[in-house]
Amino acid sequence: MSQTATTVAFDPKDLELKVKAMYRDVAEHPEGEFHFEMGRSLAERLGYSPQDLDRIPAESIESFAGVGHYFHLARISSGETVVDLGSGAGMDSFIAALKVGPSGRVVGVDMTDEQLTKANRLRDRDGFSNVTFEKAYIEEIPMPDGAADVVISNGVINLSPSKAMVFQEAARLLKPGGRFAISDIVTEAQLPEGIVCNSDLWAACIGGAAQQDNYRDMIEAAGMRLETVEDNAAYQFISENAQGASRKYGVKSVSLLAVKA
Repeated sequence: MSQTATTVAFDPKDLELKVKAMYRDVAEHPEGEFHFEMGRSLAERLGYSPQDLDRIPAESIESFAGVGHYFHLARISSGETVVDLGSGAGMDSFIAALKVGPSGRVVGVDMTDEQLTKANRLRDRDGFSNVTFEKAYIEEIPMPDGAADVVISNGVINLSPSKAMVFQEAARLLKPGGRFAISDIVTEAQLPEGIVCNSDLWAACIGGAAQQDNYRDMIEAAGMRLETVEDNAAYQFISENAQGASRKYGVKSVSLLAVKA
């Protein structure tokens, strides 16, 4: 993908502040009104197992703002190490912890203090000793090369203005043959500059969505082989802006699996 295609024309720090403010509210006031759906009913509709959801902290599910389900693609096994990019209040990290078991390890990475505070509190309260949460950007994670068997992420990479760096970092973290299993927002058509350059629309998971072919090219350029892509028809945009963009530009949720070469 060309450099011009990945460059944004607004201040990334402005975007970061807007994203942090939005997801602070997601952590602290999940009952509030947002541009996106949240909570257990969403998780179950996307394909999460009610049995798994029953075994993790309910408060992490309340703050779940994912866009798809990918655990059937990730095939997480006992004893593996999983890194969750943009772990939020911890729902996916806790589910991954169930799958890796006491001999495995899950590391959740997030940049929002309030999300990390909530996730750590729930981990300690409910005894998820195989999970740690780290404050970091998903473009630069303080872990060694080849540390992970699986890297997961749900509805977060679209928020990054440096997606190629995120994919390169995921590939660096993975062992050879490791799996990259995610859900995210992409577009069928390239979004116009008026949307891409609006940091409010980025923070609402609209403006940052990459064109799907470019998205796949960036994953493969990072050294991962794309194996599966699934559309998540069960994910529904609820704001008028998002619904309009979905109709006009094919903004949609997908889940995918890629494997490090």
